[in-house]
Amino acid sequence: MSIAKLLILCTQNSARSQMAEAFFNKYGQDVLEVYSAGLEPTAINPYAIQVMQESGLDISGQRSKSVKEFLGKQSFGYVIAVCKQAESRCPVIFPGVPVVLSWPFDDPADAGGTEADKLLVFRRVRDEIEAKVKVWVTDYRQNQQA
Repeated sequence: MSIAKLLILCTQNSARSQMAEAFFNKYGQDVLEVYSAGLEPTAINPYAIQVMQESGLDISGQRSKSVKEFLGKQSFGYVIAVCKQAESRCPVIFPGVPVVLSWPFDDPADAGGTEADKLLVFRRVRDEIEAKVKVWVTDYRQNQQA
């Protein structure tokens, strides 16, 4: 089975795309080479680090990356936009990518309220991302074997 290159794209590369990168590496490391990037990268959100640690994955060593790091240097078989803002700019940024997918998860960084309220939203989005990644990787493996 060949290794496919996958880019997860978000606006800031601070939460959703970082979580998705970690889950893709967990479930698909044997079939995928995974990267994440942001249109306007900022630091990784500490709540994202915390909820991923709760899932047994340490993303504290990951860094937020600009999409510019990959332009003209990498080619991808798949680009997955995990937010609406990044999705609308994908065709312009990555013309010719065979598969561009839209997975618009809620932005947990927009959550208000107490710390407990914010963590609930981050956990929900984390769990939604993990479930979607598991299904996608399973389907990808099955399609590669067919």
